[in-house]
Amino acid sequence: MVQHIHAYTTEALAEQVTPEHFANGLIYPPFTNIRKISAHIAARVAAKAYELGLATRLPQPEDLVAYAESCMYSPKYRNYR
Repeated sequence: MVQHIHAYTTEALAEQVTPEHFANGLIYPPFTNIRKISAHIAARVAAKAYELGLATRLPQPEDLVAYAESCMYSPKYRNYR
């Protein structure tokens, strides 16, 4: 199963590389987009988990990318001064 998940993550990562990135010599998307990239990868893995009946959050969220983004830790701190 881990190998299958690895295939979905690598495909999802590869889909984030645009022709412009390739033209600039990049084989990976820019790290500046890491949160969006991570959300897309998580959504791809979650979609497969739902397809295989392995997901535990029911019902399936309509927008898996948005749901993944909502679950991410956000390093924003309150200003106490």
